[in-house]
Amino acid sequence: MNIQFIGPALLAPDGGVDFPAKFNNTDLLCHFSYEALEDIDSDSFMGDALNHFSKHKLKLLSIAEQKIMNGHAHDGKIQIFSNDLVSD
Repeated sequence: MNIQFIGPALLAPDGGVDFPAKFNNTDLLCHFSYEALEDIDSDSFMGDALNHFSKHKLKLLSIAEQKIMNGHAHDGKIQIFSNDLVSD
């Protein structure tokens, strides 16, 4: 499996963040819900989804990578929600 996170991060219509990627040379859009962004570090979230995504980019992209590897991408999109976050 070949996964490449291309970027850049873009504000999604629902207030979350979209991050373009490639999976086995096919376009894939990684969508991070606004709620997932809030929940990854709720104490420091100030409402700026793109800024918050950039602070937690490595962790969020590793969650997306795991979902992709587990076969959860459908119709060229993978969605990351609050329930996908792992408790530390």
